Formats: sequence, structure tokens, C-alpha cells
Amino acid sequence: MTTEEIWNSYYTSLYSFVLKRVGNTTVTKDILQNIFVKIHKHLDALQDASKAKSWVFQIARNELVNYYRVNAPYVAEKDSKPIQDAIPTDDFCCFERFLEELPEQYKKAITLVYIDGKTNADAADELQLSLPNVKAQIRRAKGFLKERFRDCCKYSINTSGKLIGQPDCAFCNSL
Repeated sequence: MTTEEIWNSYYTSLYSFVLKRVGNTTVTKDILQNIFVKIHKHLDALQDASKAKSWVFQIARNELVNYYRVNAPYVAEKDSKPIQDAIPTDDFCCFERFLEELPEQYKKAITLVYIDGKTNADAADELQLSLPNVKAQIRRAKGFLKERFRDCCKYSINTSGKLIGQPDCAFCNSL
């Protein structure tokens, strides 16, 4: 195979493959240029033309790794503060009490995702549930918490479904 044959066969699918992962047409074109330079330089390494597609896409994956290695977003160090320290739950009166009032399945799901900082997929694995099931449990837990804040603490809910206002809680004021 020649570089031109590879271009004609795989350019469109490579373009879509890279664009889906970087989300920017200019960056995609730059990465594709690097991919085809590497294909051209190392074409003699392709010994079996029937394996051209997997070889080309492996080069593309490696080039994406190189791109993200250089342009990676900031990732906190492993020994930085855990996520629960970063969440100011003190700002919400009764938060701990409401969390404890949640049904156990909802409490586990919302704690894994919003307190422990796990992804929904990781929480689903840990709870041995499907991803849609975990998402539904989190949605229900959020609804329960919003209602409890609205009813007990007199917060209100704006048009986008977020809590607004200041606590005016009979329970907290009686302590």
C-alpha cells in the first residue's frame, strides 16, 4: 500500500475518530497531519496490507495520547485534599441529617458520587448496579434532598432546579 491509498481509504474515518476525541477541527487537522507523516515515514513497517486499518488506527491512538500528554488538563496530586473536604456542607443546615434520612440505596449512590468523588460508572460498579439505575437513584436522592431543604429550611428552588436563599430552619434555630 502507498500513503495515498491509505489516505483515500481511511482519511474520512480517521478524521471522525480524531474529531470525536478532541472536539476541535483545527486540532484534528494538526493531529491528522502528524498521523500521515508517521504513516509515510513508517510505511515499510506495514508488512500485511490486510492489517492496514488496525495499524493506521493504532498510529492515530498513539498520536492522540501524545496530544493529550502535552495538552492535558490539570490533575490534582494524589495526596491533595479529598473531595469531601472541598464540599462546604456546613453552609447547608441539616445536610447531614437529610443525608441520613435518605433510603439506604439512594444514600450509597449519592455519597459515592458527590461525597467520595467517584464517577457514576465507578459507583455503578461498586454497587453492582447498571449505570442508568445509579443515575436514577442519584436523581431521586437529589429530589428528596431539595424537598427536605425547601420544606424544613425554607430554601426555595429556582427555575433551573437549584436551591436558593438563606436557611430559615425551625429545627436549627431550636438547637
